[in-house]
Amino acid sequence: MHQNVLLRSGKGLGNPGTARKKTPAVVAPVPAEQAADHFCVRNGVKCAGAHLIIDLYDAERLNDIEHIEETLRKCVTAAKATLLHIHLHHFQPTGVSGVAVLAESHISIHTWPEQGYAALDVFMCGQANPDACVPILREAFKVKRIAVSELLRGQGL
Repeated sequence: MHQNVLLRSGKGLGNPGTARKKTPAVVAPVPAEQAADHFCVRNGVKCAGAHLIIDLYDAERLNDIEHIEETLRKCVTAAKATLLHIHLHHFQPTGVSGVAVLAESHISIHTWPEQGYAALDVFMCGQANPDACVPILREAFKVKRIAVSELLRGQGL
């Protein structure tokens, strides 16, 4: 495992873990007259974005930080989103928490490998398709049970 950064916060973390930080992509600003509003229409409702709350049960490889990063990247590609930055933190002895920051919002993950459980938030606006992440997650973590809830954020704006 690559260890680019060692975090030592001392603020309630107990034993420090390892964190992985990637150099953020450079994104050119879009002139205001060309910028889209990034709102979307989902099930006939205009909203700021679709927020999927995803629970993975009886899942595998939840302590494998490289596999988690690769899976988040596959989700971003499948959703046709724009990756800005990924930051993952590997807790000791087990567990990973992190976020993929997107131009369209984010994907976050928190894992409890000893329980075979992971909690994810997939929030995307614009033309990105958060639903495309579900089969990627199911396959990558060999999930036996998955629960997905959807919130439409910013309805009525």
